[in-house]
Amino acid sequence: MTDAESVTILRAKGRRLAKTIAADGTIIGFAEAKRFDLFERPVANLEALARLLRQLEQRCDCCIVRGKPAHPERVKNVRRLLYPDRETGDQPTLVEVPRRWLALDIDHLARPDCIDPADLLGCAVVAIRKLPLEFQKAAFSVQATASHGLKPGIRLRLWAWLSRPVVGAELKYWLRRVPVDRSIFGAAQVIYTAAPIFLPGSFDPLPSRIDVVPGAESVSVPPPARLKPRERSLGQPHRQAHGNISGLIRTVETATVAANRNNALYWAACRVAEMDIDRVAAARDLEQAAIRAGLSEKEAAATVRSALRQGGGHG
Repeated sequence: MTDAESVTILRAKGRRLAKTIAADGTIIGFAEAKRFDLFERPVANLEALARLLRQLEQRCDCCIVRGKPAHPERVKNVRRLLYPDRETGDQPTLVEVPRRWLALDIDHLARPDCIDPADLLGCAVVAIRKLPLEFQKAAFSVQATASHGLKPGIRLRLWAWLSRPVVGAELKYWLRRVPVDRSIFGAAQVIYTAAPIFLPGSFDPLPSRIDVVPGAESVSVPPPARLKPRERSLGQPHRQAHGNISGLIRTVETATVAANRNNALYWAACRVAEMDIDRVAAARDLEQAAIRAGLSEKEAAATVRSALRQGGGHG
């Protein structure tokens, strides 16, 4: 089993890693889980990945991440850490590795009136059309998220097999203009796999939550040179972000109290929105500083986006 062809499963004993649907239609979020047992499972192709997903659909205490265990001897009752926690001294438990498999979160995508939410293949076709050309003829495993069929629009997770292993940074650049949630490309970001739990009086509007779109066995991935930001030519003006916001970065990195980290990040991003600098680079630097301080990738990205919008920026 190679790192590229394996999946890291996280199990939170006694915790509910699935959304719950109440009789009145209320959707109750995931239970908070801070410690997990880590497992690795081999997946040789999309078919094997689909089999694993069907198993995990029934496990409301499990989820997966793109990273792999940092230390084989430390996989029981551990936190989800890519970086050392300065506050507690806890060491990283996950490291990033290139993977052949890919999960794409599609959310808030308009669904044509002629397509029923229960038609997962029809909904998937609409979503796939939004992806780059390399994805158009590929096979997918399609999984409905907890909100699909209960909230408006198309809300799916598309799973694909890639022609070569890729890391999260390549995926974020490749799919930067695609309507997907790029936070799940992070090595420690949770990817939920369990079907929702329907309480008495509620019902699942979908007869099936996983299906397969037939097609080519893998997505042809562009060469590495095409999946990294292009360097600007010497003749073009280039606004360096990091040197101008080093003080803001220190403020975010040194926010030791958990409740203050989001506030510090939001404040710093608002200051960036007021500055004449490369906001994309600055946002990236702030997000990484927040992650080092203890925020998740998803939380850091969401806070920076919100601050830039409120501050008048569109980076």
